[in-house]
Amino acid sequence: MIEASALKPNTEPDTREDAQPATKLSCRNLWKIFGDEREVHDLVRKSGGVPDPAAIDRAGLSAGVRDASIDVREGEIFVIMGLSGSGKSTIIRCLSMLLQPTAGELFFEDRDLLACSRKELIELRRHKMGMVFQHFALLPHLSVLRNVAFPLEVQGVDRARSEEKAREMIALVGLESREEDFPDALSGGQQQRVGIARSLATEPELWFLDEPFSALDPLIRREMQDEFLRLQRVLHKSIVFITHDFDEAIRIADRIAIMNHGEIVQIGTPEDLVVRPADAYVEEFTRAVSRSKVLSARTLMESHDAAADHAGEIGASERVSEFAARVVEETRPFAVVDKHRRPIGQISREAVISVLAEG
Repeated sequence: MIEASALKPNTEPDTREDAQPATKLSCRNLWKIFGDEREVHDLVRKSGGVPDPAAIDRAGLSAGVRDASIDVREGEIFVIMGLSGSGKSTIIRCLSMLLQPTAGELFFEDRDLLACSRKELIELRRHKMGMVFQHFALLPHLSVLRNVAFPLEVQGVDRARSEEKAREMIALVGLESREEDFPDALSGGQQQRVGIARSLATEPELWFLDEPFSALDPLIRREMQDEFLRLQRVLHKSIVFITHDFDEAIRIADRIAIMNHGEIVQIGTPEDLVVRPADAYVEEFTRAVSRSKVLSARTLMESHDAAADHAGEIGASERVSEFAARVVEETRPFAVVDKHRRPIGQISREAVISVLAEG
């Protein structure tokens, strides 16, 4: 059996890979406190902008988000997850400025969102941000085409151009020929596709999705995850995605933040969270996850032997579940290669079998 310590990713800087993408959205020490506005204001003022958890409790106030700091990178899917009441929906509303944070800092690229006027925020949400929520919120009296074109018309785009763009988005989500249908004629999955198309019509730079698939049946949900990943491969959006389902998170996420009682407990790749959980709460979240779904070739590999007779190549970021069948059928090791196909290690049949047995 492979010990968890043996599976820890290398913590040294990896000069073999390209530099990290730029940060798109960033928050530092973000708080959202609910209660009497005057009491909240007084508490924040007396604390110098750094609320004290004990003082919040003594005042009978409630902190939906506590001292949260995250960076969402250009082109990544950043998943925030937690149980019901953990604060994940509150934080996404703060990040999108649908809720005004109580304290902290919040930047979109280099723009201080907390210093923006209401008019500036509305313009940002109309032109730079897209949003999809659990409840589709389609306008029942409008056709699919009119629903998707609606945010463009709000921007003042003329009808011909807005409909042209709407048709492009409808085709992108696979609903060609349904443009004139009304929402009540569509299945749940189709309605969610319309919601996605509508949120993409304005070509947002930052895309917020709050449990968009949780109301769907399991098979449709899987289909929508596939569709979502396909769209991301085409569009390369910066995405904040909320879910309570760890299986969904590990399937779509580049990185995951786990929340508990308003606090961010740990941020990392799905592999980080499984191999190195920060505490018992994270460990419980990951307990039932098959390690083969999250462990990568890079984590499992041994030192590369240039003299070995390799059976083939495996990408360093590929997960065990993706290459296990190939490796188990061979007695020879497979070379592990980076994105430039340079060999950086190798994987043996025994190592893969050990992970599968543990799972």
